[in-house]
Amino acid sequence: MTIRSLAAACGAALLCQFAVSSTAAAADAPAHWVTAWATALQPIPQRSDLPPLYRAPEVAGRTVRQIVYPTLSGRSARIHLSNEYGKTPLVIEDLRIARSAGGAAASASGGARVTFNGKSAVSVQPGRELDSDPIAMDINEGAPYAISAFMGPEQRIAAWHRVANQLSYVSGPGNHTADSGAEAFRGRFTQYVWTTALSVDAAPEATAIAAIGDSITDGMRSSMNQNRRWPDALARRLAASGNRSTAVVNLGISGNRLLNDSPCYGDALMTRFGRDVLERPGVKAVVVLIGINDINFAAMPARSGLDCDYPHASVTAADLIAGYQRVIAAARHAGVKVFGGTLTPASLPPQREDIRFAVNEWIRSSHAFDGVVDFDAALRDPAQPDRLQGKFDSGDHIHPGDAGYAAMAGAVPVEALLSSVRR
Repeated sequence: MTIRSLAAACGAALLCQFAVSSTAAAADAPAHWVTAWATALQPIPQRSDLPPLYRAPEVAGRTVRQIVYPTLSGRSARIHLSNEYGKTPLVIEDLRIARSAGGAAASASGGARVTFNGKSAVSVQPGRELDSDPIAMDINEGAPYAISAFMGPEQRIAAWHRVANQLSYVSGPGNHTADSGAEAFRGRFTQYVWTTALSVDAAPEATAIAAIGDSITDGMRSSMNQNRRWPDALARRLAASGNRSTAVVNLGISGNRLLNDSPCYGDALMTRFGRDVLERPGVKAVVVLIGINDINFAAMPARSGLDCDYPHASVTAADLIAGYQRVIAAARHAGVKVFGGTLTPASLPPQREDIRFAVNEWIRSSHAFDGVVDFDAALRDPAQPDRLQGKFDSGDHIHPGDAGYAAMAGAVPVEALLSSVRR
């Protein structure tokens, strides 16, 4: 061998060794978990006389298939289960994830069994939450995934996310987690249950933005199965701009209030903020839009039986401002930037409209938040600022339609929001 060929061989060997070392280093790099999809749970009222809207489907010994849309890609995934409001253990005998093939169908290839400490069955104790083991499959942002859970023989639903605007499916008796076809999944419901987050092992610069609030963040009256809520539209706006490193997760609950719990609409936002936002991996900023139900529920008539609006507590602008300040303080303590959303028009009578107006003026002018999203300005009728523009009104004069939710996403100051998560 000539000196030149020997040098070339040594150089090639060194390059090969360097490449292997780099690959090994990449493989050994710690995971960077970021929440790519999430939802917030609310307890189901425990009464024998529940109206049909609050009756959960039968799931014992059956397979529940839920469809989720992550907003961030990753090299592997984790599924987060919650038994926050359960009185008995949450028992799942088998859990699988695969790409959705539309409706209740799932892809026949590329799916994976989900394990917990290496076991396919899991029991989550009452009041507890649990992450799965890492799942070795690529997750692509914007694509639908079917998460299928074969439930224990005594399992009941004690909590859900009631207004999912997304169909979920339940089978007849038996384990159908590996079924690619939809034939076994004859039951349908429009809630999310137990699965409260999908996190991905993402690029080191990846982060998540949370949206938290009431039905207007939850996407009430947006199109079913179409992902037309304003956080969905914001995720699409980021993707269209070329941003592939920021997830947007929706933690709104329809009927939710800032200051008071509800029998139907979940814990007060002040109470659930830590669990639903600050404990999510990768969340660096949050948009808060809450308060219209606090203003309205005092005027709702008391009902015999199930009264979802209880307590019918009167609030002032000062009460709401004090609540916002507590949320801001919690976010700052956790190192999370918090943007305040102005309350959108709701055709309120004068006394309640005065509260909404005063709250919005404080949000805009106090500089208490790290930034402001002026949803009110984006949606209001210039000639009648206490009302939604007709083209944005879903028809109930409170909730936007799809066009209104798109306008809300367009009102988000994206550069300021992204700058806050990069710091």
